[in-house]
Amino acid sequence: MFVVVKLVNERFVLVADGEQRKIENPKLKNIKHLQWTRIKAEEVESYLARGEIPGNHIIRKNLKRIRERGEGGLVDG
Repeated sequence: MFVVVKLVNERFVLVADGEQRKIENPKLKNIKHLQWTRIKAEEVESYLARGEIPGNHIIRKNLKRIRERGEGGLVDG
């Protein structure tokens, strides 16, 4: 599971998980190859909205919370 940390253009985003793909070296992904969920990593989103870079520990904590709640179901369609 990853979080989108930056929209590059209409086709690509940068994603990170705070472990294997850290915020310092996010992975470039084609939007077509992603499975979208309805869940937001709210703390990560808050950092990004302020123009700040969230720490890897923040990303890991948010993803762990999402997994523990059993959230992250795929969007229909």
